[in-house]
This record gives sequence, structure tokens and C-alpha cells, in this order.
Amino acid sequence: MHYRTLGTSGTVVSDLALGTMTFGHEADEAASHALLDAFFAAGGTLVDTADVYTHGASESIIGRWLAAHPTEREQVVLATKGRFPMGEGPNDVGLSRRHLSRALDASLSRLGVDHIDLYQVHAWDPVTPVEETLRFLDGAVAAGKIGHYGFSNYTGWQLTKAVHVARAHGWAAPVTLQPQYNLLARGIEHEIVPAALDAGLGLLPWSPLGGGWLSGKYRRDVHPEGATRLGENPARGVEAWNSRNGDEHTWAVIDAVQSVAEGRGVSMAQVALAWVRVQPAVTSVILGARTLEQLEDNLASVDLELAAGELVALAAASMPRAEAYPYGVGGREQRSRKIEGGR
Repeated sequence: MHYRTLGTSGTVVSDLALGTMTFGHEADEAASHALLDAFFAAGGTLVDTADVYTHGASESIIGRWLAAHPTEREQVVLATKGRFPMGEGPNDVGLSRRHLSRALDASLSRLGVDHIDLYQVHAWDPVTPVEETLRFLDGAVAAGKIGHYGFSNYTGWQLTKAVHVARAHGWAAPVTLQPQYNLLARGIEHEIVPAALDAGLGLLPWSPLGGGWLSGKYRRDVHPEGATRLGENPARGVEAWNSRNGDEHTWAVIDAVQSVAEGRGVSMAQVALAWVRVQPAVTSVILGARTLEQLEDNLASVDLELAAGELVALAAASMPRAEAYPYGVGGREQRSRKIEGGR
């Protein structure tokens, strides 16, 4: 395992993180604890969860594992999130002081800890003033309930606004952003990655395997069945499959990943993870394994260093598509200049 600082903070984390959205849903408690055992045995330290994952069950399962593993408990860097509904009332959702205060206390209780290393707001809230959210987070840091805070699923302007409001008031600043990022979803490179670099935020990419598409489990024109997310959920799977199966860009990316994997004698998942791990601003890549076999294969990606030619081939096949303006060639020409001047 390799280690990096959590954004510009001094907290050190493994560059692969264990995502726990499957805990209590796709993985029962015994399977979830086995995943935690394997992750820590491999040198992992960052565990990411959220109150909304299986309506609190994920946090509770982690809490019971921590209670039974005092040595690992001292080394774990614990991250959770709040924002989405945990009840039916109008104040049971959002980034208001009222909701976040209760959500944070509930997460601390389920996890069985008195301090969370990284508390993340799960998404932007258009109803709550950003000052209210940031004042609460600054207070939670001062009170010792959280060490740092970060954002998840923010756009570039939302991230930048929040960062500068916090700085203007002298409040604790965010250290991370958790976006979807993979070879099939590189759109964040237009605005979000530059905004994170400008603010000094570390990225914690989720869905680095593109919902399983980059692991090689799906084949062109063969509808998924069995132990895959699309195969096990036909209602959602048909629509998702149809949208991807007819997209030539998707298959071009998959073919490029497969080519590199076959050339190196490794799994496609390892190639996809190795690519994300070396992208600018990335601090730790969140693994979403459902089984021990998947996790062990994912963890093996730490030993894979892609060659320059392989990175070029993957980048070319997965280049994010954009309109000519403002993100395509036309827009880039408007924003470029020669240092020596001239046309």
C-alpha cells in the first residue's frame, strides 16, 4: 500500500480506500467484517461510509468491527457523510445546522466513536445557505467531533464558492472532494479537477470501475445476468445496459483497458484503478468491492505502475467528449496563449 496526505492536511491515508456502501445490503455483517480484515491486513487505513448507506446499517457494522479490533481502531482514518434523508420530515434532510447536528451525533453513536476524522457533506443543498453549513462544520472541528471536513458530488462553482466563503470568515477549510471519476466519466476534468487543484483539495474518487463496466464483466450485445449489479436488478439494469451497450465510446474505452490488461497479465479492474490512482489531485481511490475476491484483486492494483505509452493509449480512448465551446478545441483556443506572444 502507498500513503498520501488527506488533501493539504497532515493526516496520512492509504491511497486505496474501502468504500462500504455494500455493507448490510450486498454484503452481510460477516462478509463486511471479512472485507475490513483483508483491507487492513493489506495496509489500508481509510474507510469511507455514510449515514444513508443501508439506512445506518453500514456505520453500525463498522462500529461493531472497530469495537472488536482495538489495534486497528487506533490506525483507521474514518470518513462518513451526512445530507440525504434519514427520516420523512422536512428537517430530516439537507445541510442545515439542525439536520447536520443530529446526523453527526447519530453517526458517532452508530460508529461507536467520539471523533470522525473526515466528515463529508454528501451533496450540495440548494435550500440551506452555504454560510450556515460551513459555520456548523467549523464548530464541529473546534468541538473535536470531527478532524476535517470535505464535500461530495459538488460542481466546480459550488466547491470554489464554499472554499472562499470559509476562507473569508476564517473558518476551517475543506480538505477533500469525493466525485465520481473513472475512465468512462472524465467530465470532472473540465472544471472540478482544476477547482480542486486551485483550492488544494484531495480527490477521493468513487466508482473508479464505472459501476463494473471497466472490470470486464460485461460483453457487447450480451445482456448481463447473475452476480452483477445490472444482472441482479433487471428493473434498473435494462435501461443502464441499453444506454451503455449502444455507446461506441464505452466499448472503445473497455477495449483499451482490456488491451493493456492482457499485455500486462493483470485484470482489467487493476488497470482501471491504476489509472485513477495517478491522476492529478487524487488522494485515495474508493474501492466498492462486494466480495473478498473482488477486494483482493482491487488491492493488487497498488503494485501496477502503468507505462507512459499505456497511459497515453488509455487517455486517448477515454478522452471526455465535449462541445467545441467552452470545453472543446474552440474553448481551449480562447483560453490559451504563447508565453513569447504573437499569433
